[in-house]
Amino acid sequence: MDLADIGLAGQIFAPHYARPLRRGCGAQAAMIRTRPDAESEPVSQLLPGENFAVLEYAGGWAWGFAEGDHVVGYVEAIALADPIEPTHIVCERMAPVAAGAAMTSPVIATFPIGSLLHGHESGACLATEYGCVSLSHLRRIEEHEGDPVAVAERLLGVPYLAGGRTPDGLDATALIQLALCLCGIAAPRLPDQLQSLGELVPDGRPAQRGDIVLFENGAGLMIDDLLMIHASQAAGKVCVEPASLHRGMRRRLPL
Repeated sequence: MDLADIGLAGQIFAPHYARPLRRGCGAQAAMIRTRPDAESEPVSQLLPGENFAVLEYAGGWAWGFAEGDHVVGYVEAIALADPIEPTHIVCERMAPVAAGAAMTSPVIATFPIGSLLHGHESGACLATEYGCVSLSHLRRIEEHEGDPVAVAERLLGVPYLAGGRTPDGLDATALIQLALCLCGIAAPRLPDQLQSLGELVPDGRPAQRGDIVLFENGAGLMIDDLLMIHASQAAGKVCVEPASLHRGMRRRLPL
């Protein structure tokens, strides 16, 4: 591309600069792709409520970057909506959306874990523009969990999908990013960027719950001193395996 964010004008050279237009992901998750083509490789996925900074529109696609983790790519323009000021985040695997607050109200949609919602609490529900969501599936945006491993365990059995970030399919770094996000820790999206998190654990030091394990073509979280949970490309799903099967470095966060 010959276009860049005007905020980078003093850092990188580009023939042209543009001021980003902030848009939000609508009610459904949207893939970020390498090219403006629905068959092109996905690099990541926007979750409902997450912001996307648009630098250019062309042919039904928006080119820009995810504000949360700065992944650059193309998103179908129809998937974007007005941005919101989130009040709650989905903390369970999937959050059903009902047509009304009554227990007999039909479920009309679902939001995946990590989705950002805006609404007001009414009894046991959050009333949003899309419908009512049980507060048992949500946390207020300022409330954080304390155990990323417990978050990751809610996604056991989810299929492996390169670029995915939802219970319909996700990859190794997405699992770690989602688990840390629910604990209030901003995490990068791309595998090589995970090496910037926390502190390196020296070889020979016992593993602790929550240690990030980085190995060739993968990453995971230590459950205890022996077992690791990760989105395994070989197994085709999120699973638990002995960490000894994957030699690599460990990073420790101040949880």
